[in-house]
Amino acid sequence: MFTGIIEACVQVLALEPQGTGARLTLSCPLIDDWTPARGDSIAVAGACMTLVEEPEGPEGQPAMAFDLSHETLLCTHLGSLKPGQKVNLERAMRLGDRLDGHMVSGHVDATGRVIALEPMGDGGVEITFEVPESLERFLVDKGSITLDGISLTVVRPEGRRFRVAIIPLTLELTSLSEAKPGDPIHMEADLVGKWIERLSR
Repeated sequence: MFTGIIEACVQVLALEPQGTGARLTLSCPLIDDWTPARGDSIAVAGACMTLVEEPEGPEGQPAMAFDLSHETLLCTHLGSLKPGQKVNLERAMRLGDRLDGHMVSGHVDATGRVIALEPMGDGGVEITFEVPESLERFLVDKGSITLDGISLTVVRPEGRRFRVAIIPLTLELTSLSEAKPGDPIHMEADLVGKWIERLSR
């Protein structure tokens, strides 16, 4: 379980084919109280992954490696990552942690896309996203949604599209600083909404 509050934004070092899947290697986050260990559950761009190895990166720097299954490649955009791109990271929450975002499972429901970006006067940006038809029913004005692992608030949904106001700090700390129209983005609908829908069938 995660909260959608990003702890680090790191670079992709490599993505290499491995059987029917792939191995994704990322730079290690430089956080004093975070020493990644084999077996850790980490949300990588919103997808819950297991750290399988701690290889040595460029110039002897520590790195993190994750094995992507064939199913993961089909359900996410992780297979299209290129070295140098940034991805958001969050460690699994612990019992007793503050829930500053909202409940996030780390299971990507679908891949949507960035439609447009409009700068705001305060240095932030308003981004328009489009979800696949399967997620349209979960777009609730002022409701929660997870985008590439980030807990955000839906604004003015219209059909399959909605807007999100991104403050300067979020731009600074996440991969949304590199977003551009057409980019794919992982989407996870609000867990509570999915539970209610399932129970009401």
